[in-house]
Amino acid sequence: MKLWLLRPITKKKGGPWDPWYDKSFGFVICAETEESARKIADKNAGDENLDDKHPWLKTSWSTCKELLPNDKEKLIMKDYASA
Repeated sequence: MKLWLLRPITKKKGGPWDPWYDKSFGFVICAETEESARKIADKNAGDENLDDKHPWLKTSWSTCKELLPNDKEKLIMKDYASA
């Protein structure tokens, strides 16, 4: 299996991530193919999927990059809760 990093492409107002609340803004997914990773993201989307937009399935609205062992150092996920 491969790891995939999915992120939105925010272009202009009125897109799937506008307004910003109740939306997913990224996924790290374990899947064999990019197509499978995009389908998993689509099934786990927030309100960006309202109105049948499905931006995680479209290359015009989201990126899907395979994470490789030789990539540069970077933060992939931060799970933080503040009270």
